[in-house]
Amino acid sequence: MVQNRSVELLVGVFMAAGLVALFFLAMQVGNLSASTNGEGYLVTARFDNIGSLKEKAPVTMAGVRVGRVSAIGFDQATYEAVVTLSIDPKYVTIPDDTFAKIFTAGLLGEQYVGLDPGGSEEYLKHGDQLALTQSALVLEEIIGQFLFSKAEEGVE
Repeated sequence: MVQNRSVELLVGVFMAAGLVALFFLAMQVGNLSASTNGEGYLVTARFDNIGSLKEKAPVTMAGVRVGRVSAIGFDQATYEAVVTLSIDPKYVTIPDDTFAKIFTAGLLGEQYVGLDPGGSEEYLKHGDQLALTQSALVLEEIIGQFLFSKAEEGVE
């Protein structure tokens, strides 16, 4: 009877540990881990089209995550998307002429912001705006341009 109870207790502890591990795995896959905690400095970037970029998407430089997207807004005067990036405080030597691009990762089409450093000797600081940006490539637009060009070839 005592051995039966200890086996049941051991199985229960094992199941609880498995559920906790599954929870943390789900948080990592869903980009919801609390690794930045809102610390760091904020910079903004303006894009014509952000595709399906979402808040908390990674911000990477040379393939290394240096921050997260903290907010996405819309400027009604210029009709541009305004993306606020929270850069981790340990990355303070990012040149202020850095180029921001929106890329697609993986088969599911998750989008993230990639930073390409410039050559400036001045560094980004809190409140700066990235002047050089490249919008997301939207598959529907690319297919539409391809079909339009093929239709024009047939007219000539």
